[in-house]
Amino acid sequence: MTEKEKQELKQSIEKEISLLSAEIDKLQQSLKPIKKDCSLDSIDHKMLKQDQNINIQRYEEAKKRLNRLKHAYLKVDTDEYGICKECEEEISLARLKLIPESEYCVACMNELGL
Repeated sequence: MTEKEKQELKQSIEKEISLLSAEIDKLQQSLKPIKKDCSLDSIDHKMLKQDQNINIQRYEEAKKRLNRLKHAYLKVDTDEYGICKECEEEISLARLKLIPESEYCVACMNELGL
């Protein structure tokens, strides 16, 4: 991988981190406890709780991905970045552009069932 490609990936990761951080902040606002409101019937309350559960899952997944992206950002300038953990071959640049936190090539991911 060339230095130019590494810099492009770093910029892409920075952008992704920024967008994901904004999404996490927005999701955090929707995680406040839902209080039982007299104006809501039980079905409305259950729907609000269901929406909140979905937001909690989205929040947790976003936090996990944010951590993976931050880790990938720190590794871009190392020799380890872009090398599959399983077969130790280079991960395609197209894959890294799409999923910069990738640690496995497509073939190994399919083989490992990830």
